[in-house]
Amino acid sequence: MNIHLISVGTRMPRWVQEGYGEYAKRLKGDCRLKLVEITPGHRKKGADIQRALREEGKRMLAAIPRGCAVLALDVRGRPWNTEQLAGKMTGWMNDGRDLALLVGGPEGLAADCVKQAEGRWSLSPLTLPHPLVRVIVAEQLYRAWSVLHNHPYHRS
Repeated sequence: MNIHLISVGTRMPRWVQEGYGEYAKRLKGDCRLKLVEITPGHRKKGADIQRALREEGKRMLAAIPRGCAVLALDVRGRPWNTEQLAGKMTGWMNDGRDLALLVGGPEGLAADCVKQAEGRWSLSPLTLPHPLVRVIVAEQLYRAWSVLHNHPYHRS
């Protein structure tokens, strides 16, 4: 299964690239993580933020590979512990479709992205900076994968 992490933002700081990259490279074989960066909308002084959000949403939806299950990362989504995420991962792998995870920018996800999603996942009730979400998602997916493969990374 391919998991497409479709995330608003380009030119991330090195620590984000390295953190994401470390966990993404560990996911191989039956589960691979692929990053798709979406160019952010115009946010300079006097910019129409809602328009920027809609434009990001259009680019995100266009980046979803055909036939993927779609999940929005959203603070209003459902939180999962590691074992629940591992169970979700098993379901996604058994479903036979790839998965697209949508991560919004500073204002979150466009409404059309949330509507397109089959579900919503909340990493935390806290507001997290969107670059950090990449690292957290990659690590949590690797942790769930390690549970499924009895890998010692996750020790409960």
